Amino acid sequence: MKFCLLYFLLAVTQLFSQEKFTDVMKEINDGNFLKAEKMIGEKLSDSALTSDEKFALEFQLERMERIRKDFHKSEEDVLKYIKKYYPEADTKMLAKWEEDGSLEFKIIDGEKKYFNRSGHNLFRINKDAKAVKVEKDGFKKDGLDAFLEEYLPGVVKESMENDARYVKPVKYRLNYTLTVDADVVPENEMLRVWMPFPKETSKRQESVRLVKTSLDEYVLASDKHAQRTIYMEKPAVKGEATEFSFSVEYTAYNDFTKVNPGKVKPYDKASDLYKHCTAERYPHIMFTDRVKELSEKIVGDEKNPYLVAKKIFTWISNTIPWAGAREYSTIDNISDYCIRRGHGDCGIKALTFITLCRYNGIPAKWQSGWMLHPGHVNLHDWAEFYLEGYGWLPVDQSFGITESDNEDVKYYFLGGMDAFRLIANEDFSQPLYPSKIYPRSETVDFQRGEVEWKGGNLYFDKWDYHMDVEYLNMEVK
Repeated sequence: MKFCLLYFLLAVTQLFSQEKFTDVMKEINDGNFLKAEKMIGEKLSDSALTSDEKFALEFQLERMERIRKDFHKSEEDVLKYIKKYYPEADTKMLAKWEEDGSLEFKIIDGEKKYFNRSGHNLFRINKDAKAVKVEKDGFKKDGLDAFLEEYLPGVVKESMENDARYVKPVKYRLNYTLTVDADVVPENEMLRVWMPFPKETSKRQESVRLVKTSLDEYVLASDKHAQRTIYMEKPAVKGEATEFSFSVEYTAYNDFTKVNPGKVKPYDKASDLYKHCTAERYPHIMFTDRVKELSEKIVGDEKNPYLVAKKIFTWISNTIPWAGAREYSTIDNISDYCIRRGHGDCGIKALTFITLCRYNGIPAKWQSGWMLHPGHVNLHDWAEFYLEGYGWLPVDQSFGITESDNEDVKYYFLGGMDAFRLIANEDFSQPLYPSKIYPRSETVDFQRGEVEWKGGNLYFDKWDYHMDVEYLNMEVK
């Protein structure tokens, strides 16, 4: 397998900003956005600035605006939601939850602003609050959990009986649409759009066939691109939304490998694979003091790579609750954020697993796209880790431990993956094709798409996306 470490320009920009413009970054990190904006304006007036310096400063302006969008809930907004379950809730209770990390907020220009999803997240992150919600609403097993608990034993059984890693194929037709809002750019200005497209590098996903497109002219990136795209462009019409769409068919397989820890072989530490996939990678895979201390706590004296990965997988599954996340472009270091905050969504958990594996000398990398389980279609991220003697194995740290007495089913998502996936990305923060001129809305992942015009990037609030899923060889209840 070939590896390409093409660092996306924005990652370099973030590092450049931290090192070159320390005064600006201090004000941003302290929440003094107005002061930082004024400082950036003054710096941008310097004709001696290089193009890289200008790009870095302009992105920090955009990043502050993205943070404002993520953090705009008032204390009143948050209390209104929480009082559904805690009628007596007041500012003292909010302060307690803020202190223990259950409520995420920022002080921006002297005002306390809560993360948009902080109210909902409280009842996912805080165990006591979660119990109060269950007591009021009643317990109902998550539909996806119930589906997997019923589905996965059949996958394991068929794999074991047939001595086959890839089993029970599912054939799909995906109908993807991206719609840019009316009048967000002037009439006749060209809109440039990138949409996610299935990769073929994994044996879990094959027979990819483009069925139709909304435009006769398009550019389909080859499979060598780590984040695969289908690109289209179209001029805006005054008063009308601009729509881009395509349909694609492919086949996905359930993937299961029963790992025997005793058969895991030593790594070839001189190989490119090992060097690349155990290295730090600024800014989201860094071996910080927090990572080192946590690793010692989780791993202890264990040296077997599979058992080390299992300890990491188990710890994250049992310790880090799922919670709605900020836009990744606003987070300085995603794995460190997870360890500090004690919660995260699928991508945050995946990068934390990858970071801890790499620190322990286990090659690990990113994979993402969509989850396509019937009734539970959504954006999703996961990972892969490498065991000598077994190769690359998938890991869904967000799905975590499955409730089962069967150990193979219980730890299915450590080395196994169900067939209800769209793999669009084999790495994070990689260049799109054709090249994007302006900073991306999502600087890490690529699942929703990207849009720009000659005047700049169009952020997520200026357009929408939708995917219809057809299951071609199975009945969906």
